[in-house]
Amino acid sequence: MSQHIDIAVNLLSSRLVADIDTIIHNAAEKNVSPLIVIGSDLSESNDAITLCQQYPMQLLSTAGVHPHQASTWNESSTAELQSLVDSEHVVAIGECGLDYNRDFSPRDKQREAFDAQLALAVKLQMPVLMHCRDAHDDFVEIVSQYRQQLPAAVLHCFTGTRDELLACIELDLHIGITGWVCDERRGAELASIVPLIPDNRIMVETDSPYLLPRSMRPKPKSSKNLPQYLPYIVDYIAQLRGQTYEQFSDHCYRNSVNFFNLGNN
Repeated sequence: MSQHIDIAVNLLSSRLVADIDTIIHNAAEKNVSPLIVIGSDLSESNDAITLCQQYPMQLLSTAGVHPHQASTWNESSTAELQSLVDSEHVVAIGECGLDYNRDFSPRDKQREAFDAQLALAVKLQMPVLMHCRDAHDDFVEIVSQYRQQLPAAVLHCFTGTRDELLACIELDLHIGITGWVCDERRGAELASIVPLIPDNRIMVETDSPYLLPRSMRPKPKSSKNLPQYLPYIVDYIAQLRGQTYEQFSDHCYRNSVNFFNLGNN
């Protein structure tokens, strides 16, 4: 049976944290394991590492500062982040990037924090998990400065246009696709361009607890998206790409193992 890795789970979200045992168990029953726990600021990244220590082999984490939290970035942040990344449980720097949709942090601070985290990823030769919303031009400009020196970089939860996708592929980024693609209203353009992503550059994620696939039937009673639903997203995308479930899931699994250097985990 196909194995899956959910590359982005906000497991420390207030909507999930009380049910972590059950979430991990139910995901594993659907062959979704390990789960990559997202760190959105330095404090949460530290908490994610602690959580991983409690669930060895089942959880791994990222460590970074999300653009929403970029206003917290200061002169000591790089050193603090580097100490977190030293943990054996951390498999990527991030979630970092730009979000001009909500502007929870000033845009200059977002760019400063993003630039600094990419520079650290280059220094440590770590893969990076990135976020971009309504900031494509600045995102590409900043990433382009570092891409050749980075071992690997994924734009997670991609929801952009065809031209934006092609620009990211041109940068040799991995592309993370969520249940957004299952939304016949908002996800129609994404559904039409998913076949353009090369087999060796696509990965899948729930971004749990967000983005419950709208097309799921029967519809879950709770609006919380969960890692156990990842196989549904895989099946949906496989059909869009004209691939079998097994073919597509194998591509995604291999890509995730290689991206996060999980061969020895």
